[in-house]
Amino acid sequence: MGFTFNFEALSAIFMVVVYFILALILTVFVVALVAPSHYLIERSIIVNQSSEKIFAVLSDLNTQIKWNPWMLMEPDANFVISGEPGSIGHNLRWQGKKIGTGILTLANRTINQSLHFQTQFLKPWKSKADNSWTLFQTGSTTLVTWRNKGDLPFPVARLMAPIFKKQLNHHFEKGLVNFKIICEALD
Repeated sequence: MGFTFNFEALSAIFMVVVYFILALILTVFVVALVAPSHYLIERSIIVNQSSEKIFAVLSDLNTQIKWNPWMLMEPDANFVISGEPGSIGHNLRWQGKKIGTGILTLANRTINQSLHFQTQFLKPWKSKADNSWTLFQTGSTTLVTWRNKGDLPFPVARLMAPIFKKQLNHHFEKGLVNFKIICEALD
């Protein structure tokens, strides 16, 4: 009594597995194709401080190390700040194991009302984002809004967008609370 090997059955099973894998790859590709290609995160907080003092903190990138959640995540990273605080071109370069490598540059500003930064990420992957801040003072308080928008490269970033957005939302909320504490402690 010998064992016979059924190549037809094995071949059929192999083809089912191949078709299943191809269908899975195609499904992932289609999901990535129809997923949003951009993201936008926006968070606000009311700060008990004048827009003038808040603007001074935001426009001086030396203060980022004190409140920015990514900078606080890796305080031993290499940070290099250049340019005159508050002036166009003022920038912060960072390099770390956890936070990667990138450059944050002041691109535009309206004194005591808004700031626009361009962020360039170099590692772990290359991408760009726009950061903007708006300040709306009413009496002794200021509504501070932090907005970040950027591209989601195809396909991996688009597939990871829900996780990415959730993490960004968390970091923005944490950053705004840190920022509020710094600003409200000013004289």
